[in-house]
Amino acid sequence: MTLQLSTFDLTDHLDSEEAVAEYLSQVMADGDDDELLRALAHVAKARGMSQLAKEAGVGGESLYKALKPGATPGFAAVGKVVRALGLRMAVKPAAKQKPAAVARKIAKRPAKITKATTKVTKKSAMGETASIGARGSKAGRARA
Repeated sequence: MTLQLSTFDLTDHLDSEEAVAEYLSQVMADGDDDELLRALAHVAKARGMSQLAKEAGVGGESLYKALKPGATPGFAAVGKVVRALGLRMAVKPAAKQKPAAVARKIAKRPAKITKATTKVTKKSAMGETASIGARGSKAGRARA
């Protein structure tokens, strides 16, 4: 038995306004600029690159160049493409970090040592305990 695989083409699944909006929203949430350009290129391909270029008021060649990864199109160019797609951009507050993510960040920070709170206790071979304060002075001795 032979297994037949077909080529996955994302543009086949960008067949509704809701699918396009959700796809672009997810990509924008990730914050990767090159991925956003790729996503806009996928949507442009699904809608028809030359028709979209005409609606956006840019040349087809310019649109291809603007949407390739590594390109640095201006905000106005991205805005024209988004409006030509019949979409609008919206801004909303970023999601707050979850407590676990905050705890991981804190754990990665180096410990802050202050002179007033640093105290080391040493036990000698004879059973004596000496507390040494932040400045290295012996605070006291006791027999264990």
